[in-house]
Amino acid sequence: MKSIVIMPLSLLILILCSTSVHCQRPAVVNVGAVFTFNSVIGRAAKAALDAAVFDINADPSILNGTELNLTMKDANCNVFMGSIGAFQLIEGEIVAMIGPQSSAIAHMISQIANGLQVPLISYAATDPTLSASQFPYFFRTTQSDSYQMVAMADLIYFYGWKEVIAVFVDDDYGRNGISALDDELEKKMSKISYKFPLPTQFDLSDLTDMLNKTKFLGPRVYVVHINPDPGLRIFDVAQKLQMMTSNYVWFATDWLSTTLESFSPANRSTLKILEGCGPVAHSVDKFLNEHGNITFYLNDKLRDMGGTEMQLGKLKVFDGGKRLLEILSHTNFTGLAGQVQFNAERNLVSGGYDVINIVQMEIRRVGFWSNNSGLSVLPPETFKGEQISYSHLDQKLDNVTWPGGKTEKPRGWEIASDERPLRIGVPKRASFIEFVTEVNNSHKMQGYCIDVFEEAKKLVPYNVPYRFEPFGDGLTNPIYDELVQMVADDVFDAAVGDIAIVTNRTRIVDFTQPYAATGLVIVAPISNSKSSAWVFLKPFSLEMWCVTAASFVMIAVVIWILEHRVNDDFRGPPRRQLITMFLFSFSTLFKANQENTVSTLGRMVMVVWLFLLLVITSSYTASLTSILTVQQLSSSITGIDSLIASDWPIGYQVGSFAHGYLANSLYIPQSRLVSLDSPEEYDRALRQGPSNGGAGAIVDELPYVELFLSKWPDFGIIGQSFTKSGWGFAFPRDSPLAIDMSTAILKLSESGKLQELHKKWFCKSGCPADRRQDSEPNQLHLSSFWGLYLLCGSFTFTAFLVFLLRTVRQYIRYKRKQMDPSTPSTSASSSARCSHVIYGFFDFIDEKEEAIKKIFARCDNPQPQWLQVISNITGA
Repeated sequence: MKSIVIMPLSLLILILCSTSVHCQRPAVVNVGAVFTFNSVIGRAAKAALDAAVFDINADPSILNGTELNLTMKDANCNVFMGSIGAFQLIEGEIVAMIGPQSSAIAHMISQIANGLQVPLISYAATDPTLSASQFPYFFRTTQSDSYQMVAMADLIYFYGWKEVIAVFVDDDYGRNGISALDDELEKKMSKISYKFPLPTQFDLSDLTDMLNKTKFLGPRVYVVHINPDPGLRIFDVAQKLQMMTSNYVWFATDWLSTTLESFSPANRSTLKILEGCGPVAHSVDKFLNEHGNITFYLNDKLRDMGGTEMQLGKLKVFDGGKRLLEILSHTNFTGLAGQVQFNAERNLVSGGYDVINIVQMEIRRVGFWSNNSGLSVLPPETFKGEQISYSHLDQKLDNVTWPGGKTEKPRGWEIASDERPLRIGVPKRASFIEFVTEVNNSHKMQGYCIDVFEEAKKLVPYNVPYRFEPFGDGLTNPIYDELVQMVADDVFDAAVGDIAIVTNRTRIVDFTQPYAATGLVIVAPISNSKSSAWVFLKPFSLEMWCVTAASFVMIAVVIWILEHRVNDDFRGPPRRQLITMFLFSFSTLFKANQENTVSTLGRMVMVVWLFLLLVITSSYTASLTSILTVQQLSSSITGIDSLIASDWPIGYQVGSFAHGYLANSLYIPQSRLVSLDSPEEYDRALRQGPSNGGAGAIVDELPYVELFLSKWPDFGIIGQSFTKSGWGFAFPRDSPLAIDMSTAILKLSESGKLQELHKKWFCKSGCPADRRQDSEPNQLHLSSFWGLYLLCGSFTFTAFLVFLLRTVRQYIRYKRKQMDPSTPSTSASSSARCSHVIYGFFDFIDEKEEAIKKIFARCDNPQPQWLQVISNITGA
């Protein structure tokens, strides 16, 4: 037990002792005490307070001749009686009040102390809410439960337990202490799963009823926060109910150490009580040294009520209460039990707690806790003055002997037992029974999902008794959202089946790791494109065909222009040139040209053109191959967007989350949604179509659709899944079994067992996924190749422009050479001259470039006339 009872009296004495005296000191100073005499703490407190007062009055150095008069009142563990006792003490003009040990009584008396400005020093009231600024006159020479519960939360976290059961007395002390523990556990991602309050005056039947209720709950870690109990009745009842075995963990707050110390002849509590008297006496002495006397005054508000029989008007306010409060706040001295000093919340500053392990009434210390070091095998004094931030890895305790005599740490929870096996809800499907269903109303479940669960359970490192409970009537598929809600409502302890992991369900339950990937897909009728005589046109869109044909014509014309003047293969009669021009262009598709390009510009254009053809022909071949082996849709639906935009009815499976997704997420009107119960209804609805009372398409989860298509190949999947999800098993929030099952499912996946189970149920005649056809149109569009066409067109145009400029330059030079300066210019119209130039330019282009070069050579080097005659004769 922490330093408690008589420390307040010595604290008050310290305050009354000081230096100078301003006026005559009083002969007697009255101090009151309110506590329950007949209690574990009260019995020690009464004797210790009497002894402390005797020692103080016998020592003239403490109060310098002033006698300390202590009046005690019995609270009888009752708030009303404690309040009456406080009023009776205040009538005796006390300067301070000691006690009570009950937090509930302390709440009431603190209000009285505030009104009459009388400091209240408690040695055992640990309710954290008493530290509020609402009670400025309340001090305590013990620790607040807010401090103790930090230590308890660290201890629970040290052993890795996430859920505990709290047993507490149903008063301010119990409720507020457990509330503080709940806050601290939440910071460490743990929680109090169940809270069981006990009456303030509980008996064995109350304990038995309460513990029997907890036996069927999952957590096996108990935190007991009650008043000191000499009989340790809760553990006696737990022993009789066989709840002190190795499956259970029991933590007790400092009430247990207080009880155990009361059994010892050398009761440490008595020493701490004696230590507690010092601060009160010393504080009073310091106050008298400053003010010399103690005065009281009547409260005007109480005086107005003086006519009543209660005589409240006689209650006096301590005139020096505020100054005595200030002196108490600055108390700092070392007593028999250690340092006596208050923090800002008027709680005793303490070094920490001992962590003790009790085995058959043998007390063994296994470590220490302080807010500086956390859990440690070293005492807090080792870390005195050090402000360190400790982590979980730094924590250490000696070995603990747990209930049942084992040293191995208990698991801390039990999800099920033979008496109460795990209640597992399983959907009783009416269709797609390969996944899960009940066998002949026998409560025996079978299917792919059941096999996965049973294989995963084999990998869980402990026994989990369970029984399957069918959910649904077997005539229609059950509503899966209702099944998941029943897990959250504790109707079922788990749900096993083809349960999709979707957002609204994850808010209320925990799912395991997905054991099957799924998602919503669209199913529609299909037709086989192999029967089409014009299938070879489908790889390209109309736009693509037009641009490709125009490119062939462009290449034919440009190559003819570039080659006509230098290549004899591109010369001759117009008809022959036209045929050669187009044959050359289209034959490049097969790389079988009879004509060769001669010009540099023509060859450069052909390099780019052949690269373009390589890409286009390869893409065409790949697309045509895909089209010839892929089934195409017979409906106009190409994806979820076009389905939403249409006004066609949409089918969905009864019980699936597809209905909620279509209606609530995609905002499709209810009038367009058609519920379907079975694959046969799928087939009928799709064959009837939207115009005959059927459905234009069906939206369902991928595994169901694959199984449907394996038996009805006249339909196909449109596009890809437009949602991503998975199937998992549902457990209550924070269930540790969900984590262990997830680990088991991962092991099944890594070992290949999941795939084996899938093949066992769905691949007897080939896996549905292998037969799935991708109905996405494979047509190639110009948008995929416009960059390549742009490159080829730009290069071709540049080559043509270079050729044109070069030819125009040659033509201008040619015309200058042909002009005769002696010939007079004839007048003619500008249009005639322009036509003459144009016709002359085309005639010039039609000439071979070699002939033009010879003309330029003769003009640059003219021969003598006789040589020309000889040349002409020779030529003749």
